[in-house]
Amino acid sequence: MSGAGRLVFAMLGLASIAAESLADTTAARHVVAYYEPGRFAGWPANNGAWSWGDELLVGFSLGYYKANDGGHSVDPDKESRPALLRSRDGGETWTLEQPDSLVHRDVKPLTDPVRFDDPNFAMRVERNRFRISYDRGRSWEGPYDLSASFPFPLTSRTDYLVNGPGDCYLFLSGEQPEVKAANYHDRAFCARTIDGGRTFQFLGWMTGEPLTVRSVMPTTVRTRSGELLSVLRRRDEGGCWIDAYGSADQGTTWTLRSKVADIAGDNGNPPSLAQLPDGRLCAAYGTRRNPYGLAAKVSGDGGRTWGEPLLLRDDGRNWDLGYARTLVRTDGHLATLYYYTTADRPEQHIAATIWAPPGQ
Repeated sequence: MSGAGRLVFAMLGLASIAAESLADTTAARHVVAYYEPGRFAGWPANNGAWSWGDELLVGFSLGYYKANDGGHSVDPDKESRPALLRSRDGGETWTLEQPDSLVHRDVKPLTDPVRFDDPNFAMRVERNRFRISYDRGRSWEGPYDLSASFPFPLTSRTDYLVNGPGDCYLFLSGEQPEVKAANYHDRAFCARTIDGGRTFQFLGWMTGEPLTVRSVMPTTVRTRSGELLSVLRRRDEGGCWIDAYGSADQGTTWTLRSKVADIAGDNGNPPSLAQLPDGRLCAAYGTRRNPYGLAAKVSGDGGRTWGEPLLLRDDGRNWDLGYARTLVRTDGHLATLYYYTTADRPEQHIAATIWAPPGQ
């Protein structure tokens, strides 16, 4: 099938309005970024998202669709591979890219220090390894090893903040035996490199007691006050939720700021965090309870309290959706990217919601 046939660009109109929804004056436009009959596109939060002004890039996993009401509708007997979607207009239209340099290869030695402050830099973390790009994700170097710096298996995804030319925070996760959330043992932590990625220093665990609770897939911003604020996916034997944790000492110690939201489903859904130009924080997340869809909350006090849920859409066909990443456009609006399924497009596809919270 041609590239034109593979990509579907469609504006789906205003989000449905429910009791807990965006203000009537706020339009939430839903864009289909990638859809192809017979294919499964999923999990942007596992793959990363980046922006350079209104040039946006999001990673996802591209496989083949196989209906499965009890699990993910991806065919395990056919190949899945990493893919990218790029927009040059703030998320209105998207183009599929499949660089060979993203396909898994053996770990390489890092010979030159990473230039984290390069204007076209991107980094993608995959559990115990990372890749870098200096051309906005068109080609990737690596993978390079992360595991040598930590005495436990890593389960990390992409979340980092650049501090300077060779200086970067990474927000990672590793397996800890005291965590007992079904078969998951993740605990999130903050690490730092000051030598361009040659070594990484463990700074501190991002979550505390009780240690049995899973914490994974943080998304982190540096607030206007200079503190670090992260929202994380949580789970124990009783349920799933999202917490906000903050650090006032550059990632060494973290304290619970608030519970952001309770999340339904057997394993919840990872949150996405973005900071608006006015300093407010927006956390978006997939909702895996009926009606299935996408919701968000806004905080005006650095994550200590959150407003009522904003229902961005509620037309999901089933629970197999979400894993959002959110990028800020140059006009201050948000582009929230996620995977989704509807009655009209049952195959999981990548969608973008362009929106702004009330007061923006």
